[in-house]
Amino acid sequence: MPFQALPPAVRYHRPAVAGAPLYCDAQEYGLCGDGVTNDQPALAALVDRLGDGYAADGRARVIYCPPGIYSIRDAGTVWRSGVSLVGAGPGATRFLLSNEGNRSDPTPLAFWTTVQHGADRDRHIADCTFADFEIDGSGVAMAEYSYLAKGLGLQYVVRGAFRNLYIHHTAATGLGCDFLQDSLIEGVVVVGCGRLDNGEEMGGAGIGIGIGGWGTVERLTIANCTTVGNGTNGIFLELQKEAWLPPRGYRIVGCHSQGNRFGISDWGADGLIVSACTMTGNLEAGFDVSAEGTAGVAGRGGLLTDCVIDGNVRDGVSMGNTPGPYTVRGNRITGNGAYGFHQHNLGHGRGYRGAGAEVVVDSNDFWGNGLDAIRVDRPMTDAAVLNNRIRNNGRQCAGAYHGGGESVRYSERSLVDRAADWLPDGHRGKVLRVGGRTAVVAANTGTELTLAPVRPDAFSAWSGDTPLPGSPYELPAAPTTRAGISVNAAVDAATIRGNRIWDSQDVRTQTHGLWITERGSCVGCRVVDNDLAGNAEAATRLDTPPVGGRWERNDTDHDWD
Repeated sequence: MPFQALPPAVRYHRPAVAGAPLYCDAQEYGLCGDGVTNDQPALAALVDRLGDGYAADGRARVIYCPPGIYSIRDAGTVWRSGVSLVGAGPGATRFLLSNEGNRSDPTPLAFWTTVQHGADRDRHIADCTFADFEIDGSGVAMAEYSYLAKGLGLQYVVRGAFRNLYIHHTAATGLGCDFLQDSLIEGVVVVGCGRLDNGEEMGGAGIGIGIGGWGTVERLTIANCTTVGNGTNGIFLELQKEAWLPPRGYRIVGCHSQGNRFGISDWGADGLIVSACTMTGNLEAGFDVSAEGTAGVAGRGGLLTDCVIDGNVRDGVSMGNTPGPYTVRGNRITGNGAYGFHQHNLGHGRGYRGAGAEVVVDSNDFWGNGLDAIRVDRPMTDAAVLNNRIRNNGRQCAGAYHGGGESVRYSERSLVDRAADWLPDGHRGKVLRVGGRTAVVAANTGTELTLAPVRPDAFSAWSGDTPLPGSPYELPAAPTTRAGISVNAAVDAATIRGNRIWDSQDVRTQTHGLWITERGSCVGCRVVDNDLAGNAEAATRLDTPPVGGRWERNDTDHDWD
């Protein structure tokens, strides 16, 4: 009978090697899941056993952990290619991390890193899925912050999948994996991670992805994830080396980021797509593009679209030291304590120092922000501000106020003064001072200030102890000018077209449609077809007259063309 070659799928489908089954019930291989026994040694042995099998026959293995509490103590597990870890669902299968017997060990559930294990492109791990379980990191304590004290900390992963995980209260980042190629993070909930971050460490995030290790294209989608109350970012991408080119291929879709220091951040990608996300109640900014990361390189070429960016304590969208371009299109940017969109310098010498080029702010809905809807505090060139609806901003309009005495009571997150009669949200975004203590006002009614937590997931809003009843307090005055669009830096060749900028409130708080400050300039700009009528004081305030360009067909309270 003549020889007939087998098709490739059959030719390479080798049988599993002896002693390394394709599917393992963890409780049949030494793990107890009783919450008392240290299951880490048995897990590590099983991972090695199955990893050896994958190396021998190329067939991926699965460890199934039935419902139970699996105590992982005093050492992390070095992960292997071809080994997946699957549970019965968050709340049913729970990994409890702790290091009470070895406080020097950060004890992640699984890790594979460049520094500890020599991970790189040629020594990556592949074909691993982590799904359907919970990681509780509350038992890990260390004398000093360690970025390795994560829930999952893998580097150089190919075809990795992270699905339906609940990760909470880890000392450092919850899901902190770098250089993920052809990978997916989906349906992951991360709460209260980075709890040992003192505010100066930038690694204590919910989902933190280091990028650039695979070159100019890294294909990763982060979808339908929720990040709440994490120490720095809810979700962020961070270029790891300044010499590396920012990579393309990243998408963040349908995620919710709330109560973190930053909501979602682009710290070094090229062409990041962020779509259909909600970013609310974050302490610094809802969406942040900056050079704050390890490499000091900001994101560029990205697209932020169809998101709700609301109620963040300071800025809605913050851009610091990006060279551009960037597009912010079709978002609702509302109720933030300071600016809706803020283009600014970081102020400490990091990142790109030239003018930001080709930033587009198009068809967004700005309303109810504390200060200016769009604020430019950094030079820009060839910017485009098009077709935005900008109304009822400048809500931080209340004057200075002092109080104290019998009408005043404090709690960890509020001040009540029964004698006050404040304009609702007139103090939003201000710094409240009580002696040497401070807190930031997130919102206010006529008699109560609601205060933002001093750090993510914190119980108190105060920089010190909660003040005693009756303690005197002070609130600063609001800025006198709060415009729809404020230009406070050199802006060249910009296009401002088709925007509707007005205030429809009974008590108007948005003072001007367009303001060019004494420090700002507008050279060779095209300001056309805007409706600037109906602001509290005037359509425009031009402390620096524009130079050149075209200023035509703008509907205002008076003729200024």
